[in-house]
Amino acid sequence: MAKGDSILHKPDETAHNASVMASSATELTTDAMMGEERRKQILQIVHSKGRVKVNELADLFNISAVTIRIDLNELHRRGLLLRSHGGAVLPDTILRESPFHERLQAHSEEKRRIGAMAVTLIDDGETIILDSGTTTLEIARHIKKKQGLQIITNGVNIAAELLDARDARLFIVGGMVGWQSASITGSISEGMLEQFSADKLFLSGAGCDPDFGVSDAYVEETMVNKAMMRISREIILVADASKFSKRSVSRIAAFSEIDTVVSDTSLPLETQEKLRSMGCNVILA
Repeated sequence: MAKGDSILHKPDETAHNASVMASSATELTTDAMMGEERRKQILQIVHSKGRVKVNELADLFNISAVTIRIDLNELHRRGLLLRSHGGAVLPDTILRESPFHERLQAHSEEKRRIGAMAVTLIDDGETIILDSGTTTLEIARHIKKKQGLQIITNGVNIAAELLDARDARLFIVGGMVGWQSASITGSISEGMLEQFSADKLFLSGAGCDPDFGVSDAYVEETMVNKAMMRISREIILVADASKFSKRSVSRIAAFSEIDTVVSDTSLPLETQEKLRSMGCNVILA
């Protein structure tokens, strides 16, 4: 009888299981549809504002930050936006650094003035770091009359420029040479920098968005820049005004970590005031 009862109830049990499975499938489909709708709305917000923050979206949709990060990662995977620190931006708002020879030509007059102005901040006998870059290259071109300097750099271009600086001691860090930026990066570079101490670091960046900070297109460059900052008493950013409307993928530093900004006279007054409110001394060339 027990065996028979089992057979009699099996169809009911099967129907129940099928009902549960159908209900679960419906819930999953509904969740997926809601997720897609939410992602469409997120895209609309990004297109409207240019960028979004995880915490702001979590509050707006009343869901967890983890879920928002999943949404942003999925939209990033589809190429519809780009993930950034704490949120996401439109693909065309991220600066991808152009090849070195192209950057040499861009804003060359402004860079020349900035380089000349930056040299006035250097005292004879100091130990300075020149980050690789086209603006710091202008510093190298103007610095040769200074006496007794110790100059540390990861820029192949800068080292070549300073070969005839007879009164300076030049140190170039080791590591991997990047063709995009004529710079040397990697763990070897970072380890070597830890053996030095510097009075001043002259830092450049692909993007200088006041809200995001100083940033670069390559994580490897960023890590070397951070190592330079750790061993320097004073951080001086050298960047032409065009860079202050851009941000790149990897953040080097917040502006609260920058002591002085040397830029050109076309830097908007609003940007100048914002930088000063963050504790930066602003010098225009």
